[in-house]
Parts: sequence; structure tokens; C-alpha cells
Amino acid sequence: MLMSLVLNDCFYVLEYNNKVNSDAIMKIAGEVIQKHRELRLMVNHPDGKDNPKIVRNYYDGIVSKMLTYADQALEKLSAEVKKVSS
Repeated sequence: MLMSLVLNDCFYVLEYNNKVNSDAIMKIAGEVIQKHRELRLMVNHPDGKDNPKIVRNYYDGIVSKMLTYADQALEKLSAEVKKVSS
């Protein structure tokens, strides 16, 4: 869900700000899609299925990665918008 919101922000910027570098925004969107796919693969293949503690730590790590990826993508998107806001 979070990665979808970041992707929506990319498309929102493309739709409503015709001054931005659309290639750079599409590159960010592509990276978001790729990271989303990687995270989905990780979710479907947890480590330590017999040990709830290991599974919980595994999923906590995935959530942490997702938040990091989303933050990085939004920072890149913000930087692109700032380039044309002057």
C-alpha cells in the first residue's frame, strides 16, 4: 500500500507539473515498482517458518526496508520538483 502511494505521488507530479523532468520521474516510478516486486517476493518466502520470533523479525525487517525505500523515493521525487519550483 505504501509503495502504491509513492507511485501515485510520482504520477500526480507528472500530471500536474509540466515543468518537471518526466524521464527522471518515470525512473523513480520504475524504481518504486522494482522495489515493490522485491518486497513481495520477500514476503512470500519468510525465513524460519517454525520459529515465530524469527518470522516476526523477518517481517519487521521487510517493513523497515519498505519504509526506507519509500522515503528514498519521496526524497528523489521532492528533489526533482524543487529543481523546477524556482
